[in-house]
Amino acid sequence: MYIAQAFNILHDWWRYLVGVFIVVIAVIIGQLPFTAAVFYQAYKNGDGLVGLDQTKMMTLLEPNLNLFLMLLSFAFGLLGLFLVVKYLHNQSIRHLTTTRKRIDWSRFWFVFILWGVLSSSLVIADYFLTPEDYVFNFKLVPFLILCLVAVLLVPLQTSFEEYLFRGYLMQGIGVLVKNRWIPLIITSFVFGLLHIANPEVDKLGYVIMVYYIGTGLFLGIMTLMDEGLELALGFHAANNLFTALLVTADWTAFQTHSIFKDMSDPEMMGLGEIFVPVFIIFPILLFILAKKYKWTNWKDKLFGPVIEPPEDDYKILED
Repeated sequence: MYIAQAFNILHDWWRYLVGVFIVVIAVIIGQLPFTAAVFYQAYKNGDGLVGLDQTKMMTLLEPNLNLFLMLLSFAFGLLGLFLVVKYLHNQSIRHLTTTRKRIDWSRFWFVFILWGVLSSSLVIADYFLTPEDYVFNFKLVPFLILCLVAVLLVPLQTSFEEYLFRGYLMQGIGVLVKNRWIPLIITSFVFGLLHIANPEVDKLGYVIMVYYIGTGLFLGIMTLMDEGLELALGFHAANNLFTALLVTADWTAFQTHSIFKDMSDPEMMGLGEIFVPVFIIFPILLFILAKKYKWTNWKDKLFGPVIEPPEDDYKILED
């Protein structure tokens, strides 16, 4: 039903192509301040722009400024997406978000707190089990600035990705192919592949794509089974926010004034740290959510057809 309700809006295939183009332009515009700041700092330091890889770009600016400018592009992308949804498709944000009469924020906060507590506990447990892999990195003033930047902008970043992949593209592809599993697979793979330029891939190898694509599948399954984005929005926000505040490393996409700094050699990381979340933790979370929200009919919700309503039932959704 979540995908099928896109039949009730302006859903011509070309609208989605134009919409994605507009969103990409919005993201590029949002990246201009970061690009300008990095190039200026590189010029100021006497570094050449040729061969300036992403890892070095992440370390040229002060971490809080770097994070702010990085996340700004996602805020522009989210604004662009919302404008596309409203004016190109005549769709309300609520109907892009959920099949329920109102956005269920209790779902968002439940999974946000659940994953925030669990993921933080895993980091703290690892710190006490292998203290030699961490440095206590806490500095009060930079950390408070980090909190402000992260709390304001990280949810915009994660919401942009969820609304784009699990919302806009899931619905757009779904009404085109009229089934659920193709948009689930496509959006998960594209979501994963867009992370291929992350510094983590260079350090850990392409095996890390199992984690990124697996996370996309996990979020997509959550969206289809729950008939809305609330759970995916909450999980993704908690994952990135608590990571930004708790732990950073020289080889990760987020360089922050976090509480801990991971000093371990990424090349020595075992496959278990990549596979365990995807094949053990995520299925356990799906089991918990399925019990809490009484999910049923898994086969139809994940692999069944998306049925177009009769033409007489078409109605443009009001904002």
